[in-house]
Amino acid sequence: MAIDPSSLRFKDRLSDFTADPRLLLLAVMALAVGLAGAGAAWVLLRLIAIITNLAYYQHFSIVLAPFPQSLPLWTILIPVVGSLIIGLMARYGSKKIRGHGIPEAIEAILIGQSRIAPKVALLKPLSSAISIGSGGPFGAEGPIIMTGGALGSLFAQLFHLSSAERKTLLVAGAAAGMTAVFGTPIAAILLAVELLLFEWKPRSFIPVAVAAAIAAAARPFLIGAGPLFPYAGLGLLPWWGLGLCLAVGIVAGLQSALLTLCLYGVEDLFHKLPIHWMWWPALGGIVVGIGGYYDPAVLGVGYDQIRLLIAGDLSGHAAILLLLLKMAVWLVALSSGTSGGILAPLLIMGGALGLLEGQYIPYADTGFWALLGMAAILGGTMRAPLTAAFFAIELTGNSHLLLPVLVASVGAFGTTVLLMKRSILTERIARRGLHLTREYGIDPFLDTRVASIMAPSVDTLDGEMPVGEAVAFFADPALTLHKSYPVTDEGSVIAMISRADALRWSREDWPEGTLLKDAVAGKPLLVGYGDELVAQLADRMTAADVGRVPILERGSEKLIGLVARRDLLRVRMNQTRQEEHRSRSLGFSRR
Repeated sequence: MAIDPSSLRFKDRLSDFTADPRLLLLAVMALAVGLAGAGAAWVLLRLIAIITNLAYYQHFSIVLAPFPQSLPLWTILIPVVGSLIIGLMARYGSKKIRGHGIPEAIEAILIGQSRIAPKVALLKPLSSAISIGSGGPFGAEGPIIMTGGALGSLFAQLFHLSSAERKTLLVAGAAAGMTAVFGTPIAAILLAVELLLFEWKPRSFIPVAVAAAIAAAARPFLIGAGPLFPYAGLGLLPWWGLGLCLAVGIVAGLQSALLTLCLYGVEDLFHKLPIHWMWWPALGGIVVGIGGYYDPAVLGVGYDQIRLLIAGDLSGHAAILLLLLKMAVWLVALSSGTSGGILAPLLIMGGALGLLEGQYIPYADTGFWALLGMAAILGGTMRAPLTAAFFAIELTGNSHLLLPVLVASVGAFGTTVLLMKRSILTERIARRGLHLTREYGIDPFLDTRVASIMAPSVDTLDGEMPVGEAVAFFADPALTLHKSYPVTDEGSVIAMISRADALRWSREDWPEGTLLKDAVAGKPLLVGYGDELVAQLADRMTAADVGRVPILERGSEKLIGLVARRDLLRVRMNQTRQEEHRSRSLGFSRR
């Protein structure tokens, strides 16, 4: 009897996680990737500073200077020239430098086997530095996420690694880059989990955490120590204050939905233009230049404006102007296909709206509500509420804000989830013909035993049956209820035979009286066991291209059931039933 030898001795090797010693190798590799990501962040920020100083001050410096409070008319051309250069780089270099970076990283993970070309690692930070340095209303986080991810991918491609392991190092580089720019290692790790990894496994989580930690350790030597936007205001909120936080979050969710709809609406208008997409960024640059001429605060990364919002130092009129102009130039510039991140612009727009709301809320200062607006719009727009909450905490260095920003972020997240099918990140991916789900759950195949889905009553054929009778049996539709049957000899399963076997035997010249057990001698047999997981059996069935498998009792090897491919589908059906079927389990009797 041909039984799977690996199944003869049963050992429960199942565990909570699937980690193996290669996890240690990836963690060591993540150290190098983390340092590379931090170095890339330093280079990107210095490039932005150099280009900004050359374009607007006509001198060389690696220290980022704020934009002048007023600009001459000719500076309208600076964003146009910068955007034109980016269009040429995208046209003749790589189209993957267009956009804000995160969807491109997701696409590389989903369909590119986590492989990113070397030229993307070079052109993405350069194009982003030109875009932001010439006045583009973007942040540095999206480009550095893409650049750090590219460096992680390139490093991984130097070694014999699987696609999943390359993904881990790609995301590790992205998290390291974000950590170095903002000083937010926990938020960077959560961003990896909520947006990039598409899994929750030690194999990926630990190396990403290592890369973020080493980048955080290197940040004081490269960029600076301490929180980027310190805020020491507000202690603990009273219980009723959480309702106000939730209201701010819901409004931010509505703002997020509006921004997403407007962004892709403007992008659709660009696609209708009768010119090559290479020229679109230059058109967007015209709008940026005009907006910057009227209010220079909308240009560049806008970190100074974020500090003013958190400090509550902007008037209502200035906040309205900043909100409307920043939204206009950002929507047009990003829709045109130029290069730049979305986190910093979202912080400004969400913070401006929060500051305006704070003027009418009878509690705390306007800076507090601006900060809540920032966290909430991130949670709603990126559909990453945990990332948004810890991002706000690490940016400000104020742990007392955790509960308020969490409530606001979850409120915005819930609003956008109910209102919109896709986020600002996944909509772009969907337009490229891909679909991804952002919901993580336990694979039902890994949570179900074979015994719960097998057919317990099994029709068998006796091994003492002559081959001729077996051929006649399969030829009679009235007798043959299944496509294949187990063959037993003295109570043990020795083979599975199908109509195809019977048809082949009918064409062969078998000696009269040949028994079925002799005809199937040496035929490979795949068996399953009632106590194993459905996932294990399904993997073996797929590898062997087998449609029906006899199920045995472990130890006695007694036949107890049979699993067909359609039985595997019942696992999915049972999961759907659990999610959709509603009933009352506890009730009161009526008399």
